[in-house]
Amino acid sequence: MQLQQLRYFAAVADLRNFTRAAERLHVAQPSLSQQIRSLERELGGELFHRTRGNIALTDAGEALLPLARRILADTDSARLAVQETVQLRRGRVRLGAPPSLCTSLVPDVLGAFRSRHPAVDLLVREGGSGDLTAALTAGELDLALLIDPASGEAPAGLTVTPLLHEDLVLVSAAPLPEGRMPVAALRDRPLVMFREGYALRDSTLAACRAEGFEPRFAVEGGEMDAVLGFVRAGLGAAVVPAMVAARSGLAAVRFGGAGLGRTVSLAHGRDIPLGRAADRMRATVLDRVAALAQGGALPDGTRLLTPGHQGC
Repeated sequence: MQLQQLRYFAAVADLRNFTRAAERLHVAQPSLSQQIRSLERELGGELFHRTRGNIALTDAGEALLPLARRILADTDSARLAVQETVQLRRGRVRLGAPPSLCTSLVPDVLGAFRSRHPAVDLLVREGGSGDLTAALTAGELDLALLIDPASGEAPAGLTVTPLLHEDLVLVSAAPLPEGRMPVAALRDRPLVMFREGYALRDSTLAACRAEGFEPRFAVEGGEMDAVLGFVRAGLGAAVVPAMVAARSGLAAVRFGGAGLGRTVSLAHGRDIPLGRAADRMRATVLDRVAALAQGGALPDGTRLLTPGHQGC
């Protein structure tokens, strides 16, 4: 049984005339009649009473007609759904990002994507890079912005594209010295520290310990928004990414020497094909990062690592 045969059958049933049905469908009448006879042989019974000047449905035809109409309607709905998704009139993108990027880069990316594809549903998951890597591997996310591990090893099973190298800087509600500050200057400065599990916490502790001291915590255990709020309240300073510092309204200073930094990458599952909407989101991320770099909108200490991708 073929969809074309069902379409021919429904047209004849509607018009009660083979010739007019053929004209509606833009096919030759003998070809339509042949397809109807083929359908009857397949089903094992006649679908129409054929008398001169009169076409009527048999009991078998009456039974088939509502089923045929439902099948044809479902087929049309399926075709429309696929076409809308391919043309991005529908779709969904699941994007993961660390909280620090959700307050800096992600809003720019989502704004650019939404302006081009307003009907695509967007789902954003905040989390640490470890959790986001696991979600990508499990197929729970389409794409994720990740902070590369200190080892520099790409997570297994993922395709990873480096985007940016970003300095980590010190922010404070109080004035900070001009120029650059050595990491050793944090020895006697109270710090607002992120909760355990934040890569920023690990980076700060590692840098301080490399200088031979343990940092002094004024407050610890916060998420990004809370940490910035505590700094604004004058409770202490904090080490944050340069893009976050640029939007925070706080005084900021970069570190001297080797400094502190991190690499931001875009990743997706290596063995999980990207859907059309997710592929457009990937292109938007690459283009948006390149546009920010070319327009001088990236803060000092943040540099582009990969070229942009046109056509999103």
